[in-house]
Amino acid sequence: MEVLHFVFGVFGNATALFLFLSPTITFKRIIRSKSTEQFSGIPYVMTLLNCLLSAWYGLPFVSKNNILVSTINGTGAAIESIYVLIFIIYAPKKEKAKIFGLFTFVLTVFTAVALISLFALHGNGRKLFCGLAATIFSIIMYASPLSIMRLVIKTKSVEFMPFFLSLFVFLCGTSWFIYGLLGRDAFVAVPNGFGCGLGTMQLILYFIYRNNKGSQEIKKPSGNGTSIEIGEKKPHQDKQQPNGKVPQDEQV
Repeated sequence: MEVLHFVFGVFGNATALFLFLSPTITFKRIIRSKSTEQFSGIPYVMTLLNCLLSAWYGLPFVSKNNILVSTINGTGAAIESIYVLIFIIYAPKKEKAKIFGLFTFVLTVFTAVALISLFALHGNGRKLFCGLAATIFSIIMYASPLSIMRLVIKTKSVEFMPFFLSLFVFLCGTSWFIYGLLGRDAFVAVPNGFGCGLGTMQLILYFIYRNNKGSQEIKKPSGNGTSIEIGEKKPHQDKQQPNGKVPQDEQV
C-alpha cells in the first residue's frame, strides 16, 4: 500500500508539472509583444495561493506522509510566481496595480495561515486548519475550466479546449485522488476527486464535439479591442482565451 501511495504521488507530480508549465505559450507571447493584451493575471495569482497553501499542508509538521504534495506545489508556487511577476512587468498601469494588490493579498493570506498554524495550533488542529484552507482554493482552481465547458456546449466546438490539457487535468486529479485515498487524507482526496470528475466531463465533451466545427458564432474580444468570432483565425494568434486562462487551467 505504501508503494502504491508513493507511485501515485510521483505520477501526480509529473502530470501536475505539465499543467503548471502549460501557460508558457501565453507568457512567451506577452514577452514578445511586451504587452498583456486582453489576458487576465487573476488565475495565476489564485493558483499561486493554492500552491503555497498546499505546499505548506504537505510539510511533515503539518501532515504526515505528504512530502510529495509539498514538492510539486512548491515547484508550482515558484513557476506561478514567475508568471505573476512577468504579468506585473508588462501589464498596463491600472491592471498592474490590481494584480500587485492581489499578489500582496495572496502573500498576506499565506503568511497568516502559516503563522497561525505554527504558533496557535498544534497536532490535528493544525492539520485541520491548513487542510481546509488548501482544499477550498484547490476546488476553486479546479472549477476554473467550467466557463470553457459552457463555451464548448454553446458553440459545439472544442477549439478552446485542447485534448491533451483535458487529459492531463483528468490524470492529475485522478492521481492525487487515489493518492489521498491510499493515504486516508480527505484534504487531498476531496478536491482532487472534484478535479477528476471535472476532467472526466471535459473528456466526454471533447469526444462528443471533437468533429464539430461549431454551430454557433460567439464574438470574443480580441487583443486590439475589436471583436472576432470563434473559429475566425487572427494572424499569429495562439489558441488562448482572452481572459488569460490556459483553456484548462492548472492545479493540484
